[in-house]
Amino acid sequence: MLYREVGQFKTSYAADQAMFPILQDRVGLIVILVIAYAVPLFMSSFTINSVLIPILVLSLAAIGLNLLVGYTGLLSLGTGGFMGVGAFACYRLTIAFPQVNILIWIICSGFFSAAVGTLFGLPSLRIKGFYLAVATLAAQFFLSWCFIRVQWLYNYNISASIEVPTHVLFGIPITGPKAEPATRYIIILTIVAIMTWIASNLVRGRIGRMWMAVRDMDIAAELMGIKLYQTKLLAFAVSSFYCGVAGAMMVFLWLGNAESESFSINQSFLVLFMVIIGGLGTMLGSFLGAALIWGLPIVIRGLPDLVGFHATAATMEHFVFITLGTLIIFFLIAEPNGLARLWSIGKQKLRVWPFPY
Repeated sequence: MLYREVGQFKTSYAADQAMFPILQDRVGLIVILVIAYAVPLFMSSFTINSVLIPILVLSLAAIGLNLLVGYTGLLSLGTGGFMGVGAFACYRLTIAFPQVNILIWIICSGFFSAAVGTLFGLPSLRIKGFYLAVATLAAQFFLSWCFIRVQWLYNYNISASIEVPTHVLFGIPITGPKAEPATRYIIILTIVAIMTWIASNLVRGRIGRMWMAVRDMDIAAELMGIKLYQTKLLAFAVSSFYCGVAGAMMVFLWLGNAESESFSINQSFLVLFMVIIGGLGTMLGSFLGAALIWGLPIVIRGLPDLVGFHATAATMEHFVFITLGTLIIFFLIAEPNGLARLWSIGKQKLRVWPFPY
């Protein structure tokens, strides 16, 4: 196919459809991946387990919610519940089939979450906006009740918890107390990278265009021949699948054990804030939002020690909530497209630097 180059940009249709049409973006992505995989060589186990692993897991959950909220325009407050379905499904699968590799069950747990998400997405054709948010909130409360009351889901004792045993891959422990944080980090990074690549291709294809058409104007999308019911249910299924895998990784590759409270409404709001601050309708925004929401409280809690100021833990928690709330209001007013838009503006300025427009 013939095309004409204009500076660093190419005008062919294939180049326009490329995930990273600009050379600098491709090189930057390769550098980021190389640095990400080299992190265990120069970072402590505490930093990997307390900062990097949570950011990756929550980024995957944010991508799942972003597919629903950012790309399809369907508000959901049940993310924590769908993550819990994936975690408890993975636990039951490992109990029923202990000989199967745990990584297979982590991925398969997403299908159980997708089925539950599709079920609770059934009202999406008749209701939307605030009413759909209330419906998904009801799903969150119902699933939280199941995690506590349905004893079959968890250990056969009085505590509604998941206790992760040791699983090995090629003789190396990857779950349980014997698993090294660096090993779990590499596995999580690989899963997140692959699933992000799949999601990026999904939203750039026919399915993604249908989702965005429904988001922009569902009536016009239906007149164009898009089947609203199937499209919305597919969005709920794919979104819940990603959240379910994130929930399974959260328990088996990050925490090592979890109570039912780990998948409460607070978790749903936490992931939603990541999507809002990071940027609706962008893959990058999910990572930036997760990094900010998870990393900022760690920085804030460490400030008193750096400046020699004494503050109680309760005071710092209140300050964290105030800061996050202020950031959410700021981005909603000043930059609704979130950190991803600021990143895009910064890249555009760097490409023409030192010659401004």
